[in-house]
Amino acid sequence: MVRRINLKSANVARSSTIRDINRQIILNHIREKSPISRAEIARITELQRSTVSLIVEELKNIGLINEIDGESSGGRPPQLLTLRAAHAIAVGVDLGKKRTIVAISDLAGRILEQEEFPTDPDFDNSMAGIIDSVSGFVKKNSGSIEGIGVSVPALVEPQSGKVLLIPHQNWHQPEIAEKLRIATGLPVKIDNDANAAALAELWFGLPEVRAVRDFILVLIENGIGTGIVFDGQLYRGKGGIAGEFGHMTIGNDAPIACAAGKRDCWEAYASERSALARYANLIKNQDGGSEISFSELVDIALEGDEKARAALKQTAHYIGVGIANLFQGLSPEVAIVTGTIVRAWSLIADEIKTGAESATCQSYPVAKVIPSTLGAYPTLMGALSLILTDKFASVSIT
Repeated sequence: MVRRINLKSANVARSSTIRDINRQIILNHIREKSPISRAEIARITELQRSTVSLIVEELKNIGLINEIDGESSGGRPPQLLTLRAAHAIAVGVDLGKKRTIVAISDLAGRILEQEEFPTDPDFDNSMAGIIDSVSGFVKKNSGSIEGIGVSVPALVEPQSGKVLLIPHQNWHQPEIAEKLRIATGLPVKIDNDANAAALAELWFGLPEVRAVRDFILVLIENGIGTGIVFDGQLYRGKGGIAGEFGHMTIGNDAPIACAAGKRDCWEAYASERSALARYANLIKNQDGGSEISFSELVDIALEGDEKARAALKQTAHYIGVGIANLFQGLSPEVAIVTGTIVRAWSLIADEIKTGAESATCQSYPVAKVIPSTLGAYPTLMGALSLILTDKFASVSIT
């Protein structure tokens, strides 16, 4: 299919544009396939060896890649290329309802160090803690930090960095990016947590995810967020608020109310809070109460508690129902589920699948549903990705 050109924003291709594109291609081959030789890059890309060598030297000079000795087969050892990942380059701030994590990572997305502390319900107190942590990391790393990425459970205008609302904290238009920028003097990028996690899957997930061009990430937390990737690009829509599927209607008698006070939307049926409400209902006549965290609910389910397992499986069914609607409306190749619930994947995978199948009409094929490949901190990786991906998507030589 031929993509229609937007004449308002299109630029003609100059020789420098072609060089920039080739530079991006070579850097990303090194990122994904390192250690790799110049000759192998030339073979894969079909670029001339001289062009590859010239660009490699430029990337070495600006500190993005290193050259190392490979294993010798008897003669001179081959020279192989890798990302330069010896120092921290980005700070990520994962601002959650109950906890905030601040971390630094190298160019390859490896977390080098992190700090975690409770999120203060008072915005000013919370920002003071974040600024203190971020400033400490910046000072400790002697000017190597190039930017700060922030993921928030909120509606965000990513271009302006304006946060409209963090509903679970009741923070209206909190000036998060502005305060961090003033305090550190560094560029700050901020985005919705589900969008940020989808970006991280696209760039730093396992190869089977990175190879997918169209997918939807479903973030299960106190609410439900979704990040949409079309043709290898994060889709934000007008104003950056695309993907608010957590409030689509899927029933009329959910176990909890959503953040907007309704009991008919996906969030009310399939969030962490809904699972906890189901568990509380199942044990209401037992001693011991139901005041546990969602992480603790997953723990006891994995240990064999039948009521905890039932609560998770009922919730997983509705996760699948919602995903079916996304499949039928957007037709992605894959849906990726992320959040603490992924730890219970062995218990819930079949329930998600059957839930999706039960809500699919007219024999519409159900796409593959997989757990996140980002490990324990998907939204933190998302925050870091807001800075790191710029290095691979746009490589400039000054």
